[in-house]
Amino acid sequence: MSDLLNYILSQDSFRKNRLPSLYSDFSIQAKTNPDGYRVNVAAWEQALTRAARNGYISSHTFLQHSGDGKVQRRKANHLTLHVSEGLLRDLEIPELGRPVALGAVFEDAVWNRTMVPVHLYKASAASLRKPQWGLIDTTTLSPWNVMVWGLKQIRGVVVGSGTDAPRLQTQDLVLVSNLQEAAEKLVKQVLDASPSRTDLVFSKESFVEAFGTILNENSELSNTDYDVLLLYLSRDKGAIAYDGKTIRFRPTDDSPREITEQDTAISLIKSLTATMTRQIGSLEKKIAELNATARAALGDKNRVSALAALRSKKLAEHNLQQRLDTLAQLEQTQLKIEQATDHVEYLKVMESSTGALRGLNAQLGDVSKVEDVVYELREEMSKVDEIGNIMGEAGPQIDETEIDEELEGLEFKERKAKEEQEAEGTRKQLAELDNLGLETKGAIRKAPVGQNVDSALEDSIEKLSQMSVEEGA
Repeated sequence: MSDLLNYILSQDSFRKNRLPSLYSDFSIQAKTNPDGYRVNVAAWEQALTRAARNGYISSHTFLQHSGDGKVQRRKANHLTLHVSEGLLRDLEIPELGRPVALGAVFEDAVWNRTMVPVHLYKASAASLRKPQWGLIDTTTLSPWNVMVWGLKQIRGVVVGSGTDAPRLQTQDLVLVSNLQEAAEKLVKQVLDASPSRTDLVFSKESFVEAFGTILNENSELSNTDYDVLLLYLSRDKGAIAYDGKTIRFRPTDDSPREITEQDTAISLIKSLTATMTRQIGSLEKKIAELNATARAALGDKNRVSALAALRSKKLAEHNLQQRLDTLAQLEQTQLKIEQATDHVEYLKVMESSTGALRGLNAQLGDVSKVEDVVYELREEMSKVDEIGNIMGEAGPQIDETEIDEELEGLEFKERKAKEEQEAEGTRKQLAELDNLGLETKGAIRKAPVGQNVDSALEDSIEKLSQMSVEEGA
């Protein structure tokens, strides 16, 4: 059982009780049971699209040489689907055979633009738009229009005839949802990093190296995927400028749409830097191996082999030094290009700012005009003050003498009320003293025999003291 089939059968829509229906010729249900037909078509379409996204379509493994030796890598079709008899074989189940109605699935997907034939997509950007079926203008015939007319009028070309299941055509289809997802993730990854001008430029090889696993970390995009993705990013999305060799991301709509000489130079420098880095790693590894060989030969008393290994080591060290020097020069050149690019951008900002200030100053006019406006403003403000003064003079006249006499009358009444209040308080205090004196005399007379008269006097004095304290408070 293939990896693709294992993945397909792991989907919820491919439960065991659903398999007989999904592998049957459900194309005949398009009219008799439209809901069942659409469910089966959607199940196959979604399963194949997800399988491609996860690297289970047309995958193969290859070896790539790197500075550390050979690395095993796997490529697969993530953005495209190769439709052929091989796909049917990969989906074959012993008890149910091959999916009979798979042709109807692809026909429906093409009809709804969720999948688009690669050759038609390359011929026209309109192939990704949602269908607007109607009369075709013969003056604007295109490969896509011809196919639409064929599907609509002569369905036997793809569908077959009568109630027969649509024949499966060998073709490559663009998986539109996967393509759009990959493009969005890729552009976001680049632009969110706040890149410099040189960071936006890639050669095709460095682009492949940097973004091969954009959808799945375990497998890389296929060559067909790269062609479709670069076309979509440049032609349909406008996110990059691309000339077949050099790629430059466009962070704004104002960025140039064409590859410049500077872009080409940056791309070549970055490619050469990557090449030098790989060669340096390979030479360092070779030097270490030759050094070990020389030591082993000396241990075996094989002087000739040791000398040969040391000679080779010296040559490798010489080559390594040359490449290190070249790499340093390339890095310095790239740094200077970045600095020059920053200077250009700074100059553009300064020019733009100068133009903005010039426009604002033009609206203000010359200095004399501003002085005239300020002078006139001051004149008008002084007029407002004069008018306020005149209006104040026009108000009712008040006799200040009458106001002073009225104030003195109020003050006299206030003093008189205060004096009467103080006199009343004094009378109350004198009355209390008289009462206290009488109480003291009565207490002395009524004191029992043997009681000290002094104690009665002390009580009276205590009451007087408390009263004086309360008055003070």
